Amino acid sequence: MTYFPEIDSIKKAAKNIQQVVEVTPLSLSLRLSELYQSKVFLKREDLQRVRSYKIRGAFNKISSLSKEQQQLGIVCASAGNHAQGVAFSCNHLGIKGTIYMPSVTPNQKIEQTKMFGGKWVDIVLEGDTFDDASRAATQFCIEKKKTYIHPFDDPKIIEGQGTIGLEIFTQSNTPIDYVFAPIGGGGLASGLIGSIKTLSPNTKIIGVEPEGAPSMKTSITNKKNTALKHIDKFVDGAAVKKVGDYTFDICSKHLDNMVTVPEGQVCQTILDLYNRDAIVVEPAGALTIAALDNYTEEIKGKNIVCIVSGSNNDITRTAEIKERALLYGNLKHYFMVRFPQRPGALKEFVTEILGPTDDITHFEYSKKSSKENAPAVVGIELKSASDLEPLIQRMKTNNFYGQYLNNKPDLFQYLV
Repeated sequence: MTYFPEIDSIKKAAKNIQQVVEVTPLSLSLRLSELYQSKVFLKREDLQRVRSYKIRGAFNKISSLSKEQQQLGIVCASAGNHAQGVAFSCNHLGIKGTIYMPSVTPNQKIEQTKMFGGKWVDIVLEGDTFDDASRAATQFCIEKKKTYIHPFDDPKIIEGQGTIGLEIFTQSNTPIDYVFAPIGGGGLASGLIGSIKTLSPNTKIIGVEPEGAPSMKTSITNKKNTALKHIDKFVDGAAVKKVGDYTFDICSKHLDNMVTVPEGQVCQTILDLYNRDAIVVEPAGALTIAALDNYTEEIKGKNIVCIVSGSNNDITRTAEIKERALLYGNLKHYFMVRFPQRPGALKEFVTEILGPTDDITHFEYSKKSSKENAPAVVGIELKSASDLEPLIQRMKTNNFYGQYLNNKPDLFQYLV
């Protein structure tokens, strides 16, 4: 499947979508620039009216449909951001749409989709992943003879996303050395390749995926579009089992590199952006900034653009985001602790085993009268990762140590 997003088609898309799309800021981040000894610019697609770049491709595609296609209505599948772009487009253009979303989609994204679509959109929750929802949507589309609006593997979608590249080079007064682009299905990266590689061939485009869903990196390594059997769905805006055929062909030929970042590092980046920069992003929106750690030496003195792809984050996920960040930073640790069944054992653990800045954040204990020692699952938050080994040694010396759970994922998931 050979296709390349031509610059004229991307410029046409830019004119087509200008009635609904914001020209988002290209903002210099002083904190990140100082941290990486370079100029780091953030392309703030989180400030779109639907809080992500997805409106670009969705509107470009839907507005290009024939009158007959528009009258029959459209169908899409999405983990959230594409859904909102489609919903807004349907409402704006007066086209009936049916949107399939995975059942695990954060409620905030579902409610936003309903708000943007109004009476023009019906929402169906289906399956646990985007791929499950996509299969159901495709079948429904065939049965009802409606047009399927793919979230990434469609030339009109790709060209719409490529308009971000046009804006970057209009807004920048200096040559751009690197552009970091998040990759889920690959539509954004493919569009950027079309615009940026044409306008500035020397600019390197780096694709970024979550470590738990490396569908593009795996496909490029295998030299064929490969479906993953299992993915971590936490970075929901970039967690697909298989990228598009168009997007794989474009990215495998033209991306300068593909990197993955751990979900825990993404979580720490979300917290840093909120606490230090007052920027709210969803997990996928933090991917490109988290990836800069992989390029610390290479980007020194360079001009960098990170695409901040979206801000549709559900506040109910905050506890999980903090937990994952602490685990990634080796600051949160879970143990099976053996407590002697005698009065004062817990007091001894608190006063003699824990360090002065250690904090118990999780505690589950069940007394067994026929045993000398009873197990408890204990979560401990540390101020410094270097405090872990002394803590374990104190537990062992005083006969409290049972098992360390962080490195036992199956047991960890079951107990915590």
